Amino acid sequence: MYKNQYETVFILTPVLSEDQIKETVDKFRKFITDNEGEIVYEESWGIRKLAYPIQHKTTGYYHLFEFKAAPELIENFEIQLRRDERVIRFLTVKLDKLAIEYNEQRRQQKAEPKPEVQ
Repeated sequence: MYKNQYETVFILTPVLSEDQIKETVDKFRKFITDNEGEIVYEESWGIRKLAYPIQHKTTGYYHLFEFKAAPELIENFEIQLRRDERVIRFLTVKLDKLAIEYNEQRRQQKAEPKPEVQ
C-alpha cells in the first residue's frame, strides 16, 4: 500500500489536566497506528499563547504528529479530531520530499549535542 507522509498539529483546550492531555494524545496516536499508519516523529510543544482567541481561550496545548499513512486515513483522522471537543484547532499537511528532508535535518541538529563555548 502506498503511503504519503503527513504532519498534523492540533491544539487542545488549556483547561485539561496532564492526564487528560496524555489520554487525548494517546487516543490520536492509537487511531493512526491502528489504521496502518506509522508515526515518524512526535513532539509536544506544551501550552502556548494563541494568535487570537478561540472559544474565549487565549492559550492552548500544542502537539505535533509526523506520520506515514494511506491518503484514505486522513479524512477519517480529521473527523476524529473534529468530533473531540477537547481539540480547538488542527491542521494536517501532506509533506513533499523537500519538507521531509528539512524535518529530518532539523531533528538531527536538535539531537546533536551543542559544542561548549569556552
